[in-house]
Amino acid sequence: MMSMIFTNNYLKFLIPAARHLTSTRSNLNLGDEMKTLNDNKQYRKTLELFDIFNENNINKCSNWAIIQALKACTETNNAQRGVKIHHLISSRLKHDFYVLPSLIQFYMQCGDVNRAQLLFDTSTTKTLIMYGTMMKGYIKNNLPNKAIHLFKEIKDLDEVIVTLLFNACAQLATNEELDLLKTVSSKIPNSFYMDSYLLCSLIDAFMKCGDVTSAKLSFDRSTKKTLPMYRAMITGFCVNDQEEEAIVMFNEMHLHEFHRERRTLAKLGISKKAESFVQQIPSSILTDHRIQTALMHMWGKVASVNEAKRIFEKISQPDHIAWTVMINSYGLNGMGIEAVKLFHQMPIEFIHDVTYICVLNACSHSGLVDVARTIFNNIQTKTEIIYTTMIDCLSRAALFEQAQQLIEQFERDHAPALPTYMALLSGARNEKNTKLSQEVVDRIQKLFPDVKGSLLPAWILLANTYASSGDIEKAADIKIELHRSGAKKKAGVTLTEFDGKIWRFRAHDQSHPDSAEIHAQVDRMSKKLIEYGYKYDASWIVRPIEADETVESLLCGHSERLAMALHFIRNRKPKRIQLTKNLRICGDCHQFTKLIALVYQCEIIVRDANRIHHFHINGQCLCQDYF
Repeated sequence: MMSMIFTNNYLKFLIPAARHLTSTRSNLNLGDEMKTLNDNKQYRKTLELFDIFNENNINKCSNWAIIQALKACTETNNAQRGVKIHHLISSRLKHDFYVLPSLIQFYMQCGDVNRAQLLFDTSTTKTLIMYGTMMKGYIKNNLPNKAIHLFKEIKDLDEVIVTLLFNACAQLATNEELDLLKTVSSKIPNSFYMDSYLLCSLIDAFMKCGDVTSAKLSFDRSTKKTLPMYRAMITGFCVNDQEEEAIVMFNEMHLHEFHRERRTLAKLGISKKAESFVQQIPSSILTDHRIQTALMHMWGKVASVNEAKRIFEKISQPDHIAWTVMINSYGLNGMGIEAVKLFHQMPIEFIHDVTYICVLNACSHSGLVDVARTIFNNIQTKTEIIYTTMIDCLSRAALFEQAQQLIEQFERDHAPALPTYMALLSGARNEKNTKLSQEVVDRIQKLFPDVKGSLLPAWILLANTYASSGDIEKAADIKIELHRSGAKKKAGVTLTEFDGKIWRFRAHDQSHPDSAEIHAQVDRMSKKLIEYGYKYDASWIVRPIEADETVESLLCGHSERLAMALHFIRNRKPKRIQLTKNLRICGDCHQFTKLIALVYQCEIIVRDANRIHHFHINGQCLCQDYF
C-alpha cells in the first residue's frame, strides 16, 4: 500500500518534468512506450526497447526513458543492468533531480544502501521526492532509525514523508517512537488527516507501539473509513490481545467488503467462522476466479485444505495465483509432498518468485531438504527471500554448516540481509545450540547496528536458547536488558471458538468465568497423560522459577492447554478442537497435545505463528515435529 501511494505521487511529479525536458518527439514516444510496457509488467521488453534505441545515443536519451529503464531494472532486481545505466549517465547526475530518485530507488531495492546514500549525499539539490525515496529505502532495508534521522532534516513536510515516518516508527515500536508519533501527529495540518494512507499508517504505528487508545482516536477521527484502516484496527486489536474488539469491528463490515473479511477470518484461523461467512456470500459471485482464489487462501489458513482443494479443482483454467495459493495451503498444513507434486504439475510459465518461496517453505516445514535443494538449485534468479527460505529449510534440519555456506554465497553478490541470519538463529534455537546462537546474534549486531527495534526477536530467541539449555541466569540477564531498553515482548494468546463465541486465553489466565474448573481440567488431563508416559520438559521454561512455582504449574498454565480444557469441560467428548496461537507452540505443549489427541481420541488443530499443526488421533502431528 505504501509503495503504491509513494509511486503514484512520485510519478505525478516526474511525468510533467521529464516530458518538459525531452528534446525530441521520438525520444518522448520511446519513454511512453517503455512506460506502457512497464505498466503491463513486461520489464524485459522495456529494457530491450531501451537498448535498441540508446545503443549509441545515451547522451540524447530523455530523462523519461531513463526513468522507465531504471524502473524495469528495479522491478526485476537486475542489479547488473541498473549499474550499467548508472555508469552511462553518471556525468549528468550531480545536478539531475529527476533521474536521481529513480537511481536511488533502484539501489535501495537491490539492497545497496551505501551507494544510494552516496548518490543522495553528493546531490547538489535535494528534493522532497529524494528524501522520500531515501526514507522508503531505509525502511525496506530494515534501517528505520536512519529514516527517522533523515526525517528530522526535512523542513517542508508532505503527506508521503509523514506516512513514511509513521512506518519507520511502527517498525521500531519502542517508547521513544511512540513519543515521536504523538508529537508529529499533533502538529501536522488537519488536511493531512484526509489522507487515508497516512491515517492508516498512523493507526498501524500506534497499535504496534501498544497504544490502542491513540489508535482508536485516530480511527474515529476519519470521516471516510477505508478497508485498509479497518484492517489496521483489526490486526492491531489482535496484536494487543483484544480479539473481542477485533470481532466487533469485523461484524460492522458489510458483505461487499469480501476480500477484507476473508483476510480477517484467515488471520483468526477459526474454520466455523469461515463456514458461516461463506454461507452469506451470494452464489452469483462464487464463480468469480478472484473470489475463488481468495476463498482458497482463507480455507488454507483455517486448516481446511480439502475445501481449498475442492475450489481449486473446480477452476477450469487456474491462473498463477490460484496455483501458488494451493501450493501454499498445502505447505502451511504440513503437506509438503502434496505441495511439491502440485508444483511439478504447474505450467512453467506460471512459476514466479512467490511460487518458489511457497514450495520451498512447504519443503522446510516437512523436512524435505533434498527436494528443496534440487528446486533451489534450478532457480535461475534467486532473490533474498528465496535464499532466506532455503536457509530456513537447512536450519530446521540442523544442517547449520550448509546454511552458513549459503549465507556466504548470498553475500558474495548482495549486502548482508537480516532475515537470513534470523532463519539460522531460529534453527539454532530449536537445537538448543547456545554457541551458534550467540555467534549469530553477535554477527547481527555487527552487521546491523542501526536496526535496534528489529533486533528484539533475535535477543528473545537468544534468551530462550540459553533458557532451554539450562542457563536460566544468562537468559534472565538478557531479558532484564531488553526490559530496560523499553522493548516489549509479545504476550502469548490462544483463541478458540465454542458455541459461536470466540474465547481468548493468556498464560495462567484467570479471567474466564469457569477458570477454576478449566485449571482443574488441565490438571486432570496432565495426570492422565503421565499414565501414558508423559514427562514435563523443563527446558521450555524460559525464566527463573519462583518459590511458589513448580515446573508443572508453569507448563500447565500455557494458554493452549487452558483453551483445550474449555472444550473438555463444555463437551466431555469433543471430536475436533481448533486453536489459534499468536506465538510458536512450545515443544512441551506440542508433545502434550499429541498425547491429548491420542488418549482422548480428538483431532486437534493448532495454528501458531509459523504453521498449522494437525494432531491426529494416532498421536502424531502432521508437521512431523518440524516446527
